[in-house]
Amino acid sequence: MGLETSALPVAALLKSRRETVAIAESSTGGLIAASLLAVPGASAYFLGGVVIYTRESRKVFLNLPQEKLKGVKPLTEDMARIFAETVRADLNATWGVAELGVAGPGTTPYSDEVGISVIAVAGPITASETVRTGSDNREENMHQFTEQALLLLKATLEQYQTEATS
Repeated sequence: MGLETSALPVAALLKSRRETVAIAESSTGGLIAASLLAVPGASAYFLGGVVIYTRESRKVFLNLPQEKLKGVKPLTEDMARIFAETVRADLNATWGVAELGVAGPGTTPYSDEVGISVIAVAGPITASETVRTGSDNREENMHQFTEQALLLLKATLEQYQTEATS
């Protein structure tokens, strides 16, 4: 499946509602942003994205005070929500999306589990989920995490639309 295919429904919703999105992603390595940018007319809704692959890159690219992370366990939905809220605020976007994970094949200092991703969407409403693939195939995990992030964003946009019109 091409990058654009997964992002088309999200792009259509964002464009039709004149809403914007900002991305902070880790183990997907920019694939979420690339998917959204593959759709023609992305400049109408895509404000920017950053790959926050290391602790240092998070410090540089996210305007996130360290005290905001005090007591927050790494690689959790709570941390992903904070990152999504931060990237949203930093770029003044309607929606922020954050993804943190372990694509494999090895583990990280944050988790012994491979094939795990935590994804969050922050905006007028917030959603998050944990994805476990059970696989240590790095590239497949990156694509699956990207797909799940786009599906979560789409579901959240649709839920907000339903709540707003109720």
